[in-house]
Amino acid sequence: MKARFINVFLLWTALFILTLPCSAQFQPMGGQPAQDGIRQGRFIGVVAGTALFYGVTLVMLKKTWYKKKVRFHSFNDNREWLQMDKIGHAATAYCMSRGGYELMRWSGVSERASILTGGLLALLFQSTIEVYDGYSEGWGFSKMDMVANVAGTMLFVGQQYGFGEQKVTMKYGFRKSIYPPYRSDLLGRKTGVQLLKDYNAQQYWLSLNLASVLPVGPLFPRWLNLDLGYSGSGMIGGHENPIVFDKDGREVKFQRYRQFYISPDADLSRLPVNSSLQRFIGTAQFFKIPAPTVEFNRIHKVRFHPLSLSKD
Repeated sequence: MKARFINVFLLWTALFILTLPCSAQFQPMGGQPAQDGIRQGRFIGVVAGTALFYGVTLVMLKKTWYKKKVRFHSFNDNREWLQMDKIGHAATAYCMSRGGYELMRWSGVSERASILTGGLLALLFQSTIEVYDGYSEGWGFSKMDMVANVAGTMLFVGQQYGFGEQKVTMKYGFRKSIYPPYRSDLLGRKTGVQLLKDYNAQQYWLSLNLASVLPVGPLFPRWLNLDLGYSGSGMIGGHENPIVFDKDGREVKFQRYRQFYISPDADLSRLPVNSSLQRFIGTAQFFKIPAPTVEFNRIHKVRFHPLSLSKD
């Protein structure tokens, strides 16, 4: 629980930082790139900002989440939250890898070095949190969390090395669920907290750009994607649901089940826009755009959602 909250917090903070260069008019020192192509002003700013972000994050984590240390130990949370937290780890690692890569390229760093740097930065942030968990009382180092971190990083790195583009991206969706009132201490009382803590309200998507994998003609929209999504519902506890009661004192039971989705989407980074903005818009576009969606699950079988998803 602790690691997933921190991971998503880091992600939103990183996304905010990544969007700043889109509107800022930074200029390299002397107005020209260095001989090796690196724009010195941008590069120094990115390196300093990343180091500062990492250092401040470590200090804040130690003071707020990790005050009491114990002997390093592992923790098996593989069955929690219908594995939604593992997909969340992968999505966070993917987005941070892509963000680090885009910042390096914006700074003039070579393609291969930017890919490697973006991946390593994502693993550094994610691994630090897992190690902290390993020394934390009540938590522990999760091997599967690390596997998910590596998987998300490799999804970005492998595609960028192999194709020079991202044919498949990872995205996040959110629709308020009915479950937080029954476990508000765990799932959050307000929407801002539920964005981080209520897995019933979250969806994670693999977004495939059709024009990059199909033999389409020149009139086919290059921005059109097809998304496959996953979520879970009925979860008011990690491994299982505790006994809860409604406002009239009657016991309420929820069935835990998996949800699968298919939906069209748009990759806004493939639209013909300003090149500086285009470089970051793919990273900043972490939210799935609402669109008609078909849902499959064992309770309701097949459901159609015109725009927003029903989370009951």
